[in-house]
Amino acid sequence: MTPRARLFVAAAAALAAAAGAVGGASAASTVFWRVSTQEEFLRGTADNVSIDAGGRLLPGPNAEQVVESGVPFLWSLARAGGDLWVGGGSPGALYRATPGGDVTTVLDGAAGDVQALAAGPGGEVFAATSPDGGIAAFDARGGRREVFDPGEPYVWALAAAADGTLYAGTGNPGRIYRIPPGGDAALLYDTGAAHVRALAVDAAGRLVAGTGSPGRVLRIDEAGRAFVLVDTNHDEITSIRLAPDGAVLALAAGGAPAPVSAGPPAAAVSAAAPAVTASTTVTVTASVSAAPAPAVPAAGSAAPSGAAGGAVYRIAPDGLWDVVWQSTADTPYDAALDDAGRLIVGTGPDGKIFRVEGRPRTTVLLARAAARQVTRFAAGPDGRLYYATANPGRLHRLATNRAGRGVYVSEAHDARTVATWGAIRWRADTPGGSSVRLQTRSGNTAVPGETWSPWSESYDDPSGTAITSPNARYLQWRALFAGDGDAPALFSVTAAYLPRNLAPEVTRVTVHPPGRVNLRAFPADPPIAGLDAERDPAAPPPAAGTAQAPAVGRQVYRKGLRSFGWEARDPNGDPLRFEIRYREETAAEWRVLKRNLATRLFTWDTTSTPDGAYVVRVVASDAEANPPGRALTALRDTAPFDVDNTPPRIVAESVTPSGNRRLVRLRVSDAQSTLERVEYTVDAETWQAVYPADGIADEREERFDVTVTADDLGRLVLRATDAMKNTTTAGVR
Repeated sequence: MTPRARLFVAAAAALAAAAGAVGGASAASTVFWRVSTQEEFLRGTADNVSIDAGGRLLPGPNAEQVVESGVPFLWSLARAGGDLWVGGGSPGALYRATPGGDVTTVLDGAAGDVQALAAGPGGEVFAATSPDGGIAAFDARGGRREVFDPGEPYVWALAAAADGTLYAGTGNPGRIYRIPPGGDAALLYDTGAAHVRALAVDAAGRLVAGTGSPGRVLRIDEAGRAFVLVDTNHDEITSIRLAPDGAVLALAAGGAPAPVSAGPPAAAVSAAAPAVTASTTVTVTASVSAAPAPAVPAAGSAAPSGAAGGAVYRIAPDGLWDVVWQSTADTPYDAALDDAGRLIVGTGPDGKIFRVEGRPRTTVLLARAAARQVTRFAAGPDGRLYYATANPGRLHRLATNRAGRGVYVSEAHDARTVATWGAIRWRADTPGGSSVRLQTRSGNTAVPGETWSPWSESYDDPSGTAITSPNARYLQWRALFAGDGDAPALFSVTAAYLPRNLAPEVTRVTVHPPGRVNLRAFPADPPIAGLDAERDPAAPPPAAGTAQAPAVGRQVYRKGLRSFGWEARDPNGDPLRFEIRYREETAAEWRVLKRNLATRLFTWDTTSTPDGAYVVRVVASDAEANPPGRALTALRDTAPFDVDNTPPRIVAESVTPSGNRRLVRLRVSDAQSTLERVEYTVDAETWQAVYPADGIADEREERFDVTVTADDLGRLVLRATDAMKNTTTAGVR
């Protein structure tokens, strides 16, 4: 659904933009939150404050309220003679403001919103209401006459030609009607789109139309022949404006970011990093279309996801076009040119007014309206720029002088944990009697509210003042601008803080099978990864806050070795060191195997350890990044496991003759492990497995029966292997 239609049909509040928080650093280090670029400043909220392309905050132009409508939305604005007419809803309303400041309510309580206005050459103003409305003409004396009812659900756009011909754009379906003076309306062109959202008549008398679903700009001649000037990536064209040099300015909203010039579509820009840009890319012919835009849902349906953002296209008289402004976060509703020929763009959902200027083009946040959407611009009879807003519905005009007071509120900065605030300092220029003062507040919720601390007393020393707000996870600052003559400027703000140290975490410890180890990827002495070595010299250093395994090569078997791997993290991003301890399962005392490990792999040579059941403990510490007394540790134990370096014992208990056969009864035992297998051979080449007498090898002592011939008894060799891969052989005497 279109941005304006979505608000109109649902009568909902505008969308809120959210900025991401900046990550923290190691706990032992002071963190500096610095705001100094336009992109960073745009994450905050500016009232009577401009943000230029160089990242300066300046008092913005004064904005004077002309009409307080009492309705939530003002959608349309037109100048007829010396008067300004502004319409909206809901319910439908139309107002006339005179140069002297008198405001007259022309229409009140209409069933449909006044979605479009157009000033006719005779001083009449044409107004279109939607939904299920029509077109009526009003004059300054209060007269009204009905002009046309198209029978379509919506009349979104009106445009009047110099000869008095009126054009009307409808939806759904998107058609264009021509209404001659004193004549009957007739269909001029069926666009095939869902909506006709914008109309304008150029100096040659040709009609320029903008559609929704898909978002296209068309030029239509008197015979009803249409030519697509731009097929955008966007959902709809919200406004068409004509420049004095004959160029067409088309505002597009929703859908994918715009390519910077006619040609193949540009790669998508992530909405997770909102940006406002201006472009001066050289263009090619406009007959090459961009990728098709997603369809605009019918009125009353849910808004498509990712519909925020948009672009301003400039289409030159020769048909070449380029993108002169675009944003992934701010949706453009209308544009105007100021007296210096600079582009002014009104947007939502934060009521921002941008100015595009210079070569190469740069974007300035000129002002922020006291509303969620800036919906329409018009030049007043006094030469000043007027604009209508929605949420709430008001009419304002921009003054030529700067505001004497302004307030800028930063985004809420996330320290990731409760932090101790340090000093705040800033760089500013305060000529004459102007000033810039800062205040702070803090809290433990992502969105500032009543549970946050109150704003602090003003900090007046830009070289650095201790932050007095209480320790918390989030911090916000605001700048107060004052200067009736000279304008102050704020260039950067830096706040220092020390995050609270949080304990590391050992999330998992893995005990690898006995003897199963990895070689080093880069041969060294010793070649076993994790064995009596802190880190491979050839391996990269571990990243902050993580414990890295050394580079490992292929897996091999080495009797008597046992490898342990673990995963660990630190919420502050501190580098971690590890200590490996062990104890017998039935003992209470822990002994240290290895200290000050930086990796997450350790290989233990158990051949010097008595057989038994053991537990290994991994202790993680952030002491390397924290002063004494502030370091924290975490630990995790393994499940008990066996250390067994002693092979099984084979005892031939009896040999029983039976004809030419001999039955050998064996007792095989192991002090620590269960038996894995018992086998025999009589030719030293082929081994035959033997199963326990009870059918299952599940104990440390088992009995086996082996039957061989009398001749083979002297050549009989027995072999037993326990679960720890210890092996013994024996003969029968």
